Amino acid sequence: MLDESYEVTRTDEEWRALLTPEQYQVMRRHGTERPGSCALLHEKRRGVFSCAGCGQKLFASGEKFESGTGWPSYGAPLEGSVGVTEDRSYGMVRTEVHCARCGSHLGHVFPDGPPPTGLRYCINGVALEFEPEE
Repeated sequence: MLDESYEVTRTDEEWRALLTPEQYQVMRRHGTERPGSCALLHEKRRGVFSCAGCGQKLFASGEKFESGTGWPSYGAPLEGSVGVTEDRSYGMVRTEVHCARCGSHLGHVFPDGPPPTGLRYCINGVALEFEPEE
């Protein structure tokens, strides 16, 4: 079944073929990677972090900061790159972040980040690819 509300649509079979099992669990089943397990957690080069599912550019490296949570964190996404929905799983109310182009689950946003936004986009690293600046 296709979710045709996004620019990039794929069947469940196509997503499974494209993504690693961990990426599929996080991005298509709203899972969470283990904290501290992502190679991108300590990425400090200049560049852009993109959606591993469709290549949509999501976060500029200048927005990345060390939150101490074990997941890559950003103060703000690139304009129009992500969407948010209310997440009431696990007996909590959180704000889920997903790719605006393909709908893949990326992580959550919290109101405890640094100025100027005061937001912390806490993103699963397996949902991202890094493109270094040339």
